[in-house]
Amino acid sequence: MNPAAHTLRLAQPAPARVLACGAYLKNRACLLDGDQVHWSAVHGDLSDADSRDALQQSVDDLLAAAHGPVAAVAHDMHPDFFSTRLAIALAHQHQVPAVAVQHHHAHVAVVQAERGLRGTCIGIALDGMGLGTDGSAWGGEVLWVAAQGAQWRRLGSLVPLAQPGGDAAAREPWRLAAAVLHRLGRADEIVSLWGPLVGMSAATMVQTLLARDLQCPRSSSAGRWFDAAAGALGVSVRQPTEAAAAMALEALATDWLAQYELVEPASTFSLDLAPLVGIYFALRGQGDAALGRAAAGFHQAMAGALAQAAGWQARALGCDAVVLAGGCMANRLLVRLLSRDLRQAGLQVVTAQAAGCGDAGLALGQAWVAAATLPQAVFAPAGQTLVLEH
Repeated sequence: MNPAAHTLRLAQPAPARVLACGAYLKNRACLLDGDQVHWSAVHGDLSDADSRDALQQSVDDLLAAAHGPVAAVAHDMHPDFFSTRLAIALAHQHQVPAVAVQHHHAHVAVVQAERGLRGTCIGIALDGMGLGTDGSAWGGEVLWVAAQGAQWRRLGSLVPLAQPGGDAAAREPWRLAAAVLHRLGRADEIVSLWGPLVGMSAATMVQTLLARDLQCPRSSSAGRWFDAAAGALGVSVRQPTEAAAAMALEALATDWLAQYELVEPASTFSLDLAPLVGIYFALRGQGDAALGRAAAGFHQAMAGALAQAAGWQARALGCDAVVLAGGCMANRLLVRLLSRDLRQAGLQVVTAQAAGCGDAGLALGQAWVAAATLPQAVFAPAGQTLVLEH
């Protein structure tokens, strides 16, 4: 087995031995066997041929080292991922079901598995994106997840935002900021504001895409809302690496909060962040103090809105635990604010530990859910994907 691989011991054993092929970004596979999680190395993004080859080798190594046959192979529900196609092929080869697990369900299940949660929970899953059951990109989700992850429901989300140009919007925060202007009826400001920075043709194209609703898939992603805020404030036009804009906002907010206290009334919190982000365009160029206060207010508004939504659902459904999951939970300020608001509502806050909050740990959640749902999975023909209903 790869020498970079390692083993994690869980608080309680899984009911079945399952191989999981992991996420598309920061891919890492795992074998769930009893109370042990045998990890592969982190392979990187599966757009890279070397990463795909490494994943193929890793799953072969994991299967060879297993102390018995696997009962299922788990994967993301996106049908076009290499990891999905590999999982289906392996399931067919080993004559076991392939189990598709929704991305954010899996993020919450990582924490359930690692922390030994035995009851139902509310999950707040925040990240860049994952395919939702409605075919759109999710990433700012409030979920109900049953004990051991066997069932789940989407209870709410951040209001979806258009992504002009599709995947290009994740690399260029100015496009998300332009989408906010369009949402607010201020589309005539897009070219004059962004043309001098990104080129008149690019700004005009984005304005046209938004006006005609072409190549503008919607996403509830918390990551994209961070990008929109960073773009509106002029903190980031194009980001060189994933989450660079969000990290810049966190740094501004953290520095500002080291000197000042920000108190926003709960009545201002909303899952629709567009009106708040719309205010930020007027703050461009006003200095770090103004930008820092806005960045802190954005963190508090997002945390407050999600905590309110999760708290209401927890009370309605009789849950007392809220799981914080997904790559955005690497943002320490966001986690601190969410945790504070949830605990003030009398709720237990549970986060990932050794498995991490991001996509590199997602395979554990996939495997945990698949193991819990195998009574359903055994009725699927060998090698056929079982998609879990929500």
